[in-house]
Amino acid sequence: MINEEYWIFDEKAVTNDKYGCHPSNRSITELLDSGIILVNKPSGPTSHQLTAWARNLLGLNRLGHGGTLDPFATGLLTLLCGKATKITNIVLNSNKSYVAVIRFGKPVLEDELNDLLKKLTGEIYNVPPKESAVKIQVRSRFIFSNKLLDLDESGKIAIIQLSCNAGTYVRTLTKDFGLILGTNCDLIELHRDETGIFEENMACTMHQLTDAVFLWQNQGDDRGLKQIMAPIESILNNLPRIYVKDGAVSAVSHGAPLAKPGIVKASKGIKKGDSVIILSLKEEAVAIATLHVDSENLMEMSNGQVATAQSVLMAPGTYPQTWATK
Repeated sequence: MINEEYWIFDEKAVTNDKYGCHPSNRSITELLDSGIILVNKPSGPTSHQLTAWARNLLGLNRLGHGGTLDPFATGLLTLLCGKATKITNIVLNSNKSYVAVIRFGKPVLEDELNDLLKKLTGEIYNVPPKESAVKIQVRSRFIFSNKLLDLDESGKIAIIQLSCNAGTYVRTLTKDFGLILGTNCDLIELHRDETGIFEENMACTMHQLTDAVFLWQNQGDDRGLKQIMAPIESILNNLPRIYVKDGAVSAVSHGAPLAKPGIVKASKGIKKGDSVIILSLKEEAVAIATLHVDSENLMEMSNGQVATAQSVLMAPGTYPQTWATK
């Protein structure tokens, strides 16, 4: 049987409420073991410094970040707690949106700047600046939108909003503006207002995080921290999905390949070699896996391996082993 989004293989499958829970019902301890915090980074500290402060504040051994911001830049920085560090590459590769304040060496006209922004929308060449931590080489990036928000009366200060691929260097793009217009052009302020599916109204400040941790640790009030933290699943919504039975959840969490009898339903249109998220029937992320067969061919299979985990996200033992006894 099929529906609009999924191939359905077992309509009667149910999950045991004794094990696991819906991501929205996790405790603070569980979120700290595998959760996400979105911070509005201030100007001044490096992304590494802010991450280190949060790590010490929360008392965690493992806490990383996705998508470095320069010290002078502000805006969204994704902090990954515990096992959520396994999906750092997904965060790093998500699209970004920025608001940039730029200064020209000589006045520019609004029409010519709008024309330039239009021309520099789409695929462009983007070279990392000398200050970056990556190898300096020519590479292409995609600018989805490039919009002039404001140009001051002098014609020298402009505010621009752009949406782009991860790894786009706005400082380099700013220099290109100046080269094309025949004048100097400097990036004087930069603010990241979107990263992947997250927007800045979802973020907290470091002050808010500090207050929430204080209330939790000293007064036993975890409401503030629960408002700030999100489960790991919140950042994996764009991946195609395979839902599995409780027994398969246990097997995959112990490192076993996903076999066809364990599947309840799977997204349509997934191709062999694609990355998928394996989910329990409670919407829990079990693993990110590589598919061994097109999802359209699953209907023809009765047995056999379907996918192998790249990163196991669920702790072994969350669900009981059943494959050894049945």
